[in-house]
Amino acid sequence: MASLVGSRVERKEDKKFLTGKGRYTADINLANQTYAYFVRSPHARASISKVDVSKASNAPGVVKILTGDDLAEDKIGGLIAGWKIVSQDGTDMKVPAHPPLANNTVNYVGDHVAVVIAETLDQAREAADLVRVDYKVLKAVVKTSDALNSKPIHEGIDKNLCFDWGLGDKSKTDEAFSKAEKIIKIDLVNNRLIPNAMEPRASIGDYNPSSENLTLYTTNQNPHLTRLVLSAFCAIQPEHKFRVVAPDVGGGFGSKIYPYAEDAVIAWTAKKIERPVKWVAERTESFLSDCHGRDHITHAELAVKNDGKIVGLKVETIANLGGYASLFATVTPTYLYGPLVLGLYDIPVAFCNVKAVYTNTTPVDAYRGAGRPEATYMIERLVEKAAKEMGIDRAEFRSKNFISKFPHQQCLVHNIDSGDYSAHLNKALELSDYKNFENRRTESKSKGKLRGIGFSTYLEACGIAPSAVVMSIGAGVGLWESAEIRFNATGNISVFTGTHSHGQGHDTTFAQIVSDKLGVPIENIDLVHGDTDKGPFGMGTYGSRSLAVGGTAITKACDKIIDKGKKVAAHMLEAKPDEIDFKAGEFIVKNSNKKKTIGEIAFACYLPGQYGEIKSPLPEGVEPGLKETAFYDPVNFSFPAGTHICEVEVDQDTGETKVVAYTAVDDFGTVINPMIVEGQVHGGVVQGIGQALYENARYDESGQLITASYMDYTMPRANNLPELRIDYTSTPATSNPLGVKGCGEAGAIAAPPAVMNAVIDAIDIDISMPATSEKVCNALQKNKKNNKEAA
Repeated sequence: MASLVGSRVERKEDKKFLTGKGRYTADINLANQTYAYFVRSPHARASISKVDVSKASNAPGVVKILTGDDLAEDKIGGLIAGWKIVSQDGTDMKVPAHPPLANNTVNYVGDHVAVVIAETLDQAREAADLVRVDYKVLKAVVKTSDALNSKPIHEGIDKNLCFDWGLGDKSKTDEAFSKAEKIIKIDLVNNRLIPNAMEPRASIGDYNPSSENLTLYTTNQNPHLTRLVLSAFCAIQPEHKFRVVAPDVGGGFGSKIYPYAEDAVIAWTAKKIERPVKWVAERTESFLSDCHGRDHITHAELAVKNDGKIVGLKVETIANLGGYASLFATVTPTYLYGPLVLGLYDIPVAFCNVKAVYTNTTPVDAYRGAGRPEATYMIERLVEKAAKEMGIDRAEFRSKNFISKFPHQQCLVHNIDSGDYSAHLNKALELSDYKNFENRRTESKSKGKLRGIGFSTYLEACGIAPSAVVMSIGAGVGLWESAEIRFNATGNISVFTGTHSHGQGHDTTFAQIVSDKLGVPIENIDLVHGDTDKGPFGMGTYGSRSLAVGGTAITKACDKIIDKGKKVAAHMLEAKPDEIDFKAGEFIVKNSNKKKTIGEIAFACYLPGQYGEIKSPLPEGVEPGLKETAFYDPVNFSFPAGTHICEVEVDQDTGETKVVAYTAVDDFGTVINPMIVEGQVHGGVVQGIGQALYENARYDESGQLITASYMDYTMPRANNLPELRIDYTSTPATSNPLGVKGCGEAGAIAAPPAVMNAVIDAIDIDISMPATSEKVCNALQKNKKNNKEAA
């Protein structure tokens, strides 16, 4: 049986999606079901004196209307910030209460005020219009840059400051800067993004009063953690009586990792009225209330010798958390960002300071890359600027400063186990035909276009570190993963995983791993996930962890299956377990032709009576059945890296920017399925191009989101993209037995600086993301005017 690892196996899960047989939360309808519609705040900041539901309660079809007072009366807890960050002065972060339905104040447009439950969705929507809320509108704090100098929006949180966090050795860094021969400075904005998965969020609560079991169907990347939070902190239902099901999910990108207010409210209301309650977000609700991403302003400085060697780095960032601190909001701009500001460069000393602030905007949390794109954008923009100011070729400058020996202990946190950064840089230079770029620039100029090229040599840390480590720095839970391999009597396999697949292709890649390990045909392997009642507790899918952590748990469970199979085979073949080899699905007695297939072993484990009572195929002390569970706590992050090179053409008259060539060479260690990996890279690069050129969440001065639809929030389209050149180098990870490194976020991490460096190279003007046609055109016109006046 040929190995499937490394093969372009077609995705097992695609048939149901391509034939319209996927089952999403919105597709689920239960008997006696009601519908929910949320009353949301039209103001960014206001106090609430009264919520009058009297007229709405008498509207046709209304079953129940619930407010924050009802929630408080039932002692339902608030949503939590799941990672405690400690400030430089030793004080804990400041976190305001975040009730699922507002009690006295609202803190962003779209904040939840009340929920209307009715027999039909239209009746719920119409009744919601009759709910009268007395607001006292207060001055909103909207801009990230204004938060520290504005009046507090939450009582007891001075300067709107959640924490003032530092990482690194400030005194040594200052000393390095004092001796530097050149200091490069840059100011950057990492624009706020709105996740736009194809499937909007949805929740269905279903309570059985006779068994006291509560089920929540929801669009979620992490059903086990959602159940834990809603049970332990919101006190909606004891965990053993609470089932969370995440069926097919049409994209998550990080914004569906954590439970939302709607999940808590829908579960609670279903229990309260003892009928199923269904809520599906309208797209505008998604724009307003799905957690946003990014939103940093940063000043950074690079200390360099005259020969181009980097000797130090300083980073100061203000990170916007929005109106509340969401579940992973506090770790994203700290431990997922700070250690990565070094990139893949051998920088001896550094200091990173992050101030996280509250504003009256939608909460910000993890979004594809989660901290890593922000760090990469900073260091790659800074390195590009340094190379230009020092007159050193951009590739040469990077290569001169690459980490070259592994393992490598960085000055900020990470111990990088493996890599070969020159290998992917050199391959990218070749594939992109870098040596002939200036010829292409000249050709574009002859057509009246400005052509630019930009690099991004990125480093990512994914898979998350050992639980003891993350919990020592504030994580509320360990970040291990689980798996169960369950044979049935006829030799087919169900693989239960605690991770969740919402587009990544886990059904295929995990089956490839199991098929190779156990020698079972891939079509006989089924993946089960997304249901807290079926598999062991797991920590979900995010941070490119599923293969490195979840895949390793599966591998460990397979090893246990093989160990038990050897004992059974030895007994059946009258040998000792250490005399049994296992290969390609067969247990073979060494130096003989005596063997049993793994299917025969499974059959014997489940039906030992087939051989009669006198001789059982199971050795003494071995239980019937063939299923094993394994948990895996990672020993280190995995560290994907790569080089992305982008070329753009800019129209001098309109400012329109087109990406005309894009090359990505990534090191993902062992690649299980190249086709699936390429799909992940494609998607990530498109999202990165979207951030660089098009996407930008904008609020007016009062806190109204003025990009709350696709009419105003620009997404990249197919005709905005070139054909991508994709290739790989490989240095297997040593931190997991598969040798894999995560691939799901690399494109979104690498693309923004590659694209922006190319735009700035083309127009020779420093502008911020997104480089929209209007922004580029205005910059070119202003530059032309200044040049005329100077002449």
